[in-house]
Amino acid sequence: MARRKNAPEARKPALLEGSELREGEELDEGDELDEGEELRAFSRFAGATALRRTASMATSPLPFSGVTGADVLSLARLHIGEKYVLGARAPMSNADWTGPWDCAEFVSWCVYQKGKILFGTEPRTDPMLADAYTGFWLQQARSTEGSLIDLRDAAGIPGAAVLRRPMSGQIGHIVLSDGRGGTIEAHSRLRGVIAGTLSDRRWDCGILVPGIRYTRSDEPVDLKPVMEGTLRLTTPLMEGDRVRHLQQRLRELGLMVGEADGIFGPQTAHAVGIFQMRSGLVSDGEVGSQTRAALGLPSD
Repeated sequence: MARRKNAPEARKPALLEGSELREGEELDEGDELDEGEELRAFSRFAGATALRRTASMATSPLPFSGVTGADVLSLARLHIGEKYVLGARAPMSNADWTGPWDCAEFVSWCVYQKGKILFGTEPRTDPMLADAYTGFWLQQARSTEGSLIDLRDAAGIPGAAVLRRPMSGQIGHIVLSDGRGGTIEAHSRLRGVIAGTLSDRRWDCGILVPGIRYTRSDEPVDLKPVMEGTLRLTTPLMEGDRVRHLQQRLRELGLMVGEADGIFGPQTAHAVGIFQMRSGLVSDGEVGSQTRAALGLPSD
């Protein structure tokens, strides 16, 4: 649910200074990849390669740049409609870059262009070499006091990052919150850079970039939960006929080998991720309503 835009009595923003919150203060989706390239790009972000790179982590907030989360969000909006390519590199120092974008490169580029802050990248000292990755975003946020915040808080903060962490065999995803439950994000090959939603999607946390000033309203944002019946990697593993039917469909498409045993394990998630990538969907290895429809499976 969107917040009321023209209600002065309801607009009582708090100032978030990285890790600090002061109450009562006010502030007036290049060329498409062929199949082989797709698989190599997927492999780059999946499985054991995910966290082998060592991140140099910030441990304390940076001085504030005078740039707000709303400034970062406004820049991101200018790029709606541009192209998405999994694994694309965005030159952080190129202010005229218009894609293609990868989700983490998109968010890190917007942050750097507005605040001259490298975050979610390695290295963090040279914009010419900086490579953004959702795993770096999580590592650096964990090591910076006050950077990790609750999802529902991030949903109401314009320009806050919202992250689904990369898991073994899976690709993470990161977006910018619009402060009203929506997103600006480099979404997928099919949709490119879009204005989307946080609702009915799985997220792990929100992130505030140290050195960027953030505001939020005291009105809550209503987020719809992830649809029941989404198939994904869990502990313990999901098992049943719905998983078996999924595996049979993936076998028909040549994306999965072995028996359809009805257990949603890493091999099944990997096959789902490749199908999503080829279909231009967010390649998260999870089977929700959009992926189920694209596979031609009946809705629950």
